[in-house]
Amino acid sequence: MRRISRITVAGAATASLALALSACGGTSSESSSESKGDKGLAIAYDVGGKGDQSFNDAAYAGLEQAKKEFGYETQDVEPTEGETDADKQQRLESLAKQGYNPVVGVGYAYAAAVKGASEKFPDTTFGIVDDSTVEAENVADLVFSEEEASYLAGVAAAKSTESNVVGFVGGVDIPLIHKFEAGFEQGVTDTNPKAKVLSQYLTQTAEEGGFSSPDKGKTAAEGQIEKKADVVYAAAGLSGQGVIEAAAANKVWAIGVDSDQYRQEALAKYKDSILTSAMKDVAKAVYNLAKSVEDGKPETGIVRGDLKTGEVSLSNSNPKFADDAELQEAIETAKEKIIKGEIKVKSS
Repeated sequence: MRRISRITVAGAATASLALALSACGGTSSESSSESKGDKGLAIAYDVGGKGDQSFNDAAYAGLEQAKKEFGYETQDVEPTEGETDADKQQRLESLAKQGYNPVVGVGYAYAAAVKGASEKFPDTTFGIVDDSTVEAENVADLVFSEEEASYLAGVAAAKSTESNVVGFVGGVDIPLIHKFEAGFEQGVTDTNPKAKVLSQYLTQTAEEGGFSSPDKGKTAAEGQIEKKADVVYAAAGLSGQGVIEAAAANKVWAIGVDSDQYRQEALAKYKDSILTSAMKDVAKAVYNLAKSVEDGKPETGIVRGDLKTGEVSLSNSNPKFADDAELQEAIETAKEKIIKGEIKVKSS
């Protein structure tokens, strides 16, 4: 059970993917007498929702860890098609209304919603993953140095390519995904100057399906493979599943993202083609925020995970990758240089 001192928050009734959100209302003072502190972490998913084998599933893993360790009630809520910032804010407020604390928006698209909800419910801790623009005393901006893990993915690609052509598939053409591309390309060229990087973005906006369309990812990867790419790295959420499928069909390497995609059940039939994954530990960040609230010392401000903290990394699940001594040495050398500041990884 959670401490009585954790009584919090306000808002409206919750929603699910199948049900329309009800109108929000009330104030934090009105709801403080309604919500007892028995509820814990709640997360609202980004585009693609639970089951994306990547970003959202990592956040869910953090929620499950918190639920198991703290023994409290949790909730995870799916996005709806074509939703507005107001819809997102209403979703966060509804979770706060019910007494969930902290409440996390998974993805930069929640920035406006987290800002608005945190102002209405100052006694609730909010988190947002992959955005550092929300400045409030009750908000934790959970961000990562994705470019560092991507650099290591570039090293892996450069050491593994036989054609000297590798590919990058980005879900949406935005600064966040530019970080993945920049780090990857730098890692490739620093390791093998003869290697060429083919880059493609699936869409200009998330609303066009760049993070949620495996068919788009598959088509993009096939195009790069036709141009001799024999290692393809995807930073595209659920769309990355199509990239991995294309790599497996053409017997080339794929590099996964965010989660250890070699171990994802939905990708099991393709796992032998997944060289490694450039991971960012969204699960740990989400869990740590929940723990900080449980401990009565909520995280706030920018909370960054990088190679030094161990919150970005490459997975070692594929034995062909883990057992390649030369490749592992190159990656470890690059990692140490990044941590020491000897290699400055570009983020754009």
